[in-house]
Amino acid sequence: MQDVVPLPYLEDVCTYFARIRDRPGAVLLDSARPFSPEGRFDLIASDPVAVLESRGGITTLRQHGETTTVPGSPFRILENLLDSLRPTERSVAGEWPFAGGAIGLFGYGLGADMARSARRESGALPDLCVGIHGWALLQDHELRRSAAVFTTLIDPSTRSEILHALARPVPPPAAFAISGRFTSNLTHTDYSRAFSRIHEYILAGDVYQVNFAQRLSAAGAGDPWEAYLRLRRRMASPFSAYIACGDGVLLSLSPERFLRVAEGRVETRPIKGTLRRGQDGASDRLQAERLLGSAKDRAENVMIVDLMRNDIGRSCTTGSVHVEKLCALESYANVHHLVSVVTGTLAPSETAARLLENCFPGGSITGAPKIRAMQVIDELEPDARSIYCGSVGYLSFDGHMDTSIAIRSLVWDGAEIHAWGGGGIVADSDCDTEYRESLTKVEPLLEELQAGSVAALLRDPGCSRP
Repeated sequence: MQDVVPLPYLEDVCTYFARIRDRPGAVLLDSARPFSPEGRFDLIASDPVAVLESRGGITTLRQHGETTTVPGSPFRILENLLDSLRPTERSVAGEWPFAGGAIGLFGYGLGADMARSARRESGALPDLCVGIHGWALLQDHELRRSAAVFTTLIDPSTRSEILHALARPVPPPAAFAISGRFTSNLTHTDYSRAFSRIHEYILAGDVYQVNFAQRLSAAGAGDPWEAYLRLRRRMASPFSAYIACGDGVLLSLSPERFLRVAEGRVETRPIKGTLRRGQDGASDRLQAERLLGSAKDRAENVMIVDLMRNDIGRSCTTGSVHVEKLCALESYANVHHLVSVVTGTLAPSETAARLLENCFPGGSITGAPKIRAMQVIDELEPDARSIYCGSVGYLSFDGHMDTSIAIRSLVWDGAEIHAWGGGGIVADSDCDTEYRESLTKVEPLLEELQAGSVAALLRDPGCSRP
């Protein structure tokens, strides 16, 4: 049976993570408590017994001190690896959402084969970086309890080291600072040309919507962990994450669940429709009402709900897929969102890994129809998306899964920090409005790192009309 070690409950899980973040393969899936009230669980792990990485279509497995190349779909490789390493002892399913298993990131580039697009260099982070973890620290903020859960994959010596590390004091991190303004990989003229091309594709009937993004980058120095701690206070979101892998570090403040599987029930929560919150109660209520009354945002949301119904339906039993909520308002630290909830029952012949493969990447950040929208994105966005619009999360040995859509996310490559901002372009979209929205969505992230960095971009001349 698994070994469950109760630990002192801490309202902020970052205290625990700071104590073990220098251990091999340390990962944090963070509900951002106490700054965000929405999330319930935190998850920390380290010392993976195996690591899968994929870059440029080549997947490698590091295990027992050796690295081998493994052919095939990264999702199927992961499924087989979970099967081969699954402990035989009874798990604590029902008590905690994670019983050991896979934790990591799935970059947007993993969808290249599906879209029949050329693979692109993903940058500092691999396309796939997933560790198989035999232990995890979990916190339940609803029941206010914490525990370290160990499987038999973790030897007694490593178990003792981890428990000792979780109790040690650590110094504060070194400050992180950027040394220049954020610059975009698209000028206003570039963006306008791409917008016009998308508009042509829409009028020709190729696509109905394309989620188009620009990348913003700035040079910096210091400890990215300190940057993450500041960002989560400002943009607290229930699907936050901090993961170091390859030559990069992911700092994710995502509000959006991609896919969850629990006791065979599948759930996806696509977001389409975003407005900044007001400065006071009255203006905030007005913003919420404006978003709820937006015919354009509602139409986009419904379009993606239909896409996600089809995607999860490929892995669910016939007739089990339902829309539980349609265009419901959810409010976060800085923004209001329109969120829908689609559910289904996982078919007996399917697994969480196959569901993830069938739905990847999420329709809310590609457009519709998905494959053609991804091809347009590949044609018009000058750089690979890396983890942006990919996914972050876990697949537990007991069949449970929870993953996010990696929006509101940054990547530190050791010299520069990168962020992405985008939005869905449809037939009646306005170029200048979409350009500004793509910046204002990430403005709180960038402004936290440097005042005025987005304001300078917004002062530039507007888009020309298509």
